[in-house]
Amino acid sequence: MKLPPYQPGQFLLAMPGIGDDRFEQSVIAMCAHDPGGAMGLCLHEPLDGMTVPDLMRQMDIDPRATPPIPVLAGGPMEPERGFVLHSPDWGGQDTRHVAGRWALTGSCDVLSAIAEGRGPARWVAALGYAGWSAGQLERELSWNGWFVTPGTVGLIWDVEPDLRWLEGFRAAGIDARMLSPDMGHA
Repeated sequence: MKLPPYQPGQFLLAMPGIGDDRFEQSVIAMCAHDPGGAMGLCLHEPLDGMTVPDLMRQMDIDPRATPPIPVLAGGPMEPERGFVLHSPDWGGQDTRHVAGRWALTGSCDVLSAIAEGRGPARWVAALGYAGWSAGQLERELSWNGWFVTPGTVGLIWDVEPDLRWLEGFRAAGIDARMLSPDMGHA
């Protein structure tokens, strides 16, 4: 099976009218892709009323001075499963380094390290993930449901979640306000 012309370490930006409200104005950091499927974390939607210190307390981790950064809705798959997308300067029990751009950890050792001040320099936490079965993402890409961009890691850590979609397109030289969900006919 031929994989699409992108690699993990890039972003998927939902095109207007993607047809799935869960992904409207999504920004997904792609973390894995192989012939068996693909996986990424949505970065555009904070969970209502849930901060990282709240999550730590639920896991019996003393948050100490952890800033009250919102936990993101990482995607519709396994919404009870937590992930930390972080700078590649830290590694733990199940850390997966992604294209030298970021790392993904799904074990609670990263939250403990953050609380203790010895974790990664930059990070965001999410519950759930976006996942695609074999060939599913390739079909969605061929239907123009997603725009692929290398973006910048600053999109993850330096841009507020509700502005990431617009900024992702802007960084690619596209004014997203000019995009239309309707196709034209010549």
